[in-house]
Amino acid sequence: MNGIAVSFLIGLPALAILIMLVIPRPVLAERLNLAASGLCFCAALVMVATTPAIGIGYLGRYLIVDPLGAWVILCAAIVYFLSSIFSCGYMRMLDAGGRLPRFYQLFALFALTIFAAPLMNNPGLYWIAIEMTTVVSTFLVAFEQAPEAIEAGWKYIIIVSAGITLALLGTVLFYWGGTFILGPTYDMTWRVLRHAAPRMSHSLLVLGFLLVLVGYGTKVGLAPMHTWLPDAHSEGPAPVSAMLSGALLNAAMVGIVRYLAVLHSANLFDLPDQLLIIFGTVSLLVAALFIVRQRGVKRLMAYSSVEHMGIVALGFGFGGPFGVAGAMYHMLNHSLNKSLMFFGAGNAMRSFGTKSMMRIRDYAEHFPVGAALWLAGAVAITGAPPFGLFASELAILRAGFSGVGLWAAVVMLILLIVIFIGFLNHFRIMYYEPGKKPKQQTAKLTAPSRWNIAPMWLALVPLLVFGLWWPRAMWQDFQTVERTIQGPAALHAAAVGRTAKGAIAFRTLTLKAPS
Repeated sequence: MNGIAVSFLIGLPALAILIMLVIPRPVLAERLNLAASGLCFCAALVMVATTPAIGIGYLGRYLIVDPLGAWVILCAAIVYFLSSIFSCGYMRMLDAGGRLPRFYQLFALFALTIFAAPLMNNPGLYWIAIEMTTVVSTFLVAFEQAPEAIEAGWKYIIIVSAGITLALLGTVLFYWGGTFILGPTYDMTWRVLRHAAPRMSHSLLVLGFLLVLVGYGTKVGLAPMHTWLPDAHSEGPAPVSAMLSGALLNAAMVGIVRYLAVLHSANLFDLPDQLLIIFGTVSLLVAALFIVRQRGVKRLMAYSSVEHMGIVALGFGFGGPFGVAGAMYHMLNHSLNKSLMFFGAGNAMRSFGTKSMMRIRDYAEHFPVGAALWLAGAVAITGAPPFGLFASELAILRAGFSGVGLWAAVVMLILLIVIFIGFLNHFRIMYYEPGKKPKQQTAKLTAPSRWNIAPMWLALVPLLVFGLWWPRAMWQDFQTVERTIQGPAALHAAAVGRTAKGAIAFRTLTLKAPS
């Protein structure tokens, strides 16, 4: 079943693209993409359910399906499915006409590249897959062909490619370090690197990790390498923004986490963990400063992505069962929540004909259902209960308070409060603060269709469920990933105290799971 799921995830988008190329009709392209996304979501569920703890290799070990990769693919498949539903209504509002087949071809190809990246068992092939996501998504960012969108596309590909180049250099250093142990040529896989790491030069490992952290951190949107993200997220169509934020950023984080596991296997804990904690904290700080003073509705969502990827970095940096569980749970909840937020932002932009929050007024009065869903998502994205992000952020905070990241946990808590106040204040203005509007504006407002509202419901309901109920099966997968990241117990005796504290907290957390 697992092999069939892998074939579906790669083959279905590819088949849909091929048919779209042969028969470039807008309605057919729309339906093919929707069908492919739904089947990919089902395949991702099967993959998560059937992946063993040690992982499975395919195609001569070129591909690897492990719990971490399967989880990230599931997050991406959820966003792809929801975004495909939303696209059926949103892209018609753009009046793209004959360009719609091209959009759906690129959209399906973008999803395919995101699915492929976590499956790559060779770090070099993983780098190629991440670079392919950049190339494909650049055309999607600039799809509307406005001057601002084209500028954002150029800025995106230049900055991210520069960062990815550093990641390539870091990959070369890791390979070079392995040659001193395994010979001038060897099959570099993630497992081979972890096994060779204890005998590799620590200096090369640390330098290589710093380069891949900065390189893939640029793709993730960690500050201060995040400068491409606000423009790309704000100028691309709303479904593309959702994919960039909820799917692509997680796929890039996979590379950082797998290299982190390599360093942990070499008994290097403090430095790589502290680097992740520092980048995560800086990302939170930058996001808080820009969220409070933001005026563009989609740029607000973009800086929220910087915030939440910083939180994920903190979770993996804090480590232990609690930190890793919180980070992985946060990936899922953020994917759902950010899809909901970009869908709501897209509806508001098309209804009012503006990206400025200062010109969106009385939104709830005009569109009560869509406004209620968007407002609920805004409460959820700030980490407020009873939604899923509150549970994952609480888990990460507990990991920080019980481990080596006490100072970062305190800073994180303070900045989350600032972001909560600043984020919801923007919604107070859009929903409840009266403002002057042209008399003709009400007549021009375009109501979102059912295609625009349905995926918002599909995102919000699981967010609420995951805030109230934590499935035990998820935590078993999280524990498996944590053991992989931390490495054999004999190699990290210095981390036993931290892991033990995390395990106690983890058992406390799982009391909420069904027995």
